[in-house]
Amino acid sequence: MSGSNLETRSVIDELRSFDSGGYFDFGHPLLNRMAESFIKASGIGAIQAVSREAYFTALESASGDIGSSIPPETGSKKHHRFPDLRGESNHKSVEALVKSTGKESLQWGLAAGVYSGLTYGLKEARGVHDWKNSALAGAITGAALALTSDDHSHEQVVQCAITGAAISTAANLLTGIF
Repeated sequence: MSGSNLETRSVIDELRSFDSGGYFDFGHPLLNRMAESFIKASGIGAIQAVSREAYFTALESASGDIGSSIPPETGSKKHHRFPDLRGESNHKSVEALVKSTGKESLQWGLAAGVYSGLTYGLKEARGVHDWKNSALAGAITGAALALTSDDHSHEQVVQCAITGAAISTAANLLTGIF
């Protein structure tokens, strides 16, 4: 590809080119699918984590309450996901943001990679992609995701497994309806 052709491609063209090929070639479709899902979801997780923190920071700035992390209109006891973000210096704040964003990106990537790999493996093993594959993959993914959280009690793992199974089954059953 010539250099002049690269200069005329837009960002949209670059993003569309990812859909046609793939990021990786590990020699097996299962590994390729898991890696691509992990990378895409990790990026989304990072954007979501930083956007959420920017939102809460903007709310605090607007209210003038720098010491509290509770948005005034919610009135709940929910705190920032990045509790160490208010370090003594900007360096500590940035370090906490990067660390927390990395953890959340890893969680999103883990969920996408595990779910994608399980649905692909179950489809290959059973020869069909149906709601049963989605339910099992969602349950295992939910349990794995619960184990990465701070509170990974037995009840939390079971609740996340049930939620994962329910969401993935509903998504599978609703595919094609809308």
